[in-house]
Amino acid sequence: MEATLFLSSAPLLRASSSSIPPVLCPQNLNHRNLLSLPSSNSHSRRLCLNRKNTSSCSRASLRGNLEVTGVPTSVPVRVAHELLLAGHHYLDVRTPEEFSAGHADGAINIPYMYRVGSGMTKNLKFVEEVSSHFKKHDEIIVGCKSGKRSMMAATDLLAAGFTAITDIAGGYDAWTYNGLPTE
Repeated sequence: MEATLFLSSAPLLRASSSSIPPVLCPQNLNHRNLLSLPSSNSHSRRLCLNRKNTSSCSRASLRGNLEVTGVPTSVPVRVAHELLLAGHHYLDVRTPEEFSAGHADGAINIPYMYRVGSGMTKNLKFVEEVSSHFKKHDEIIVGCKSGKRSMMAATDLLAAGFTAITDIAGGYDAWTYNGLPTE
């Protein structure tokens, strides 16, 4: 038995009930399709990185990020909202002032940077504070105002050993623009 995931009209992910792990079909893999894939707890999903030969391709786990490169996956806000509804945690890395002015439903605020005078300075205890709220394998979507701080925060979390980190492209600005739920 084989299951296939379609994004557009081409199959992107093929999974079978045999002992061979599912692979993303490299001929249909592109940057946009990859970024819109949901995160998964499953260790069995595999990403095929070699577009020329699928039988001997190098494989890496797909868990909300590309562990091969250390670069977090970034998803559109509507995908992030679906992930939140599916049980992911929302980590808002904006300043406490930005967070108190409005945030996504259920978001937890741990600032990646603080305002100091007219500039910003990095929260040196960021990873430590995140570690006190989340486990290394918790599925976390990371958002900020526009997407820059969250990408830096997500990169730091991956480097610290977190395995299921997904960046929210466009941040809270895109979240509110799309009319997604806020508190």
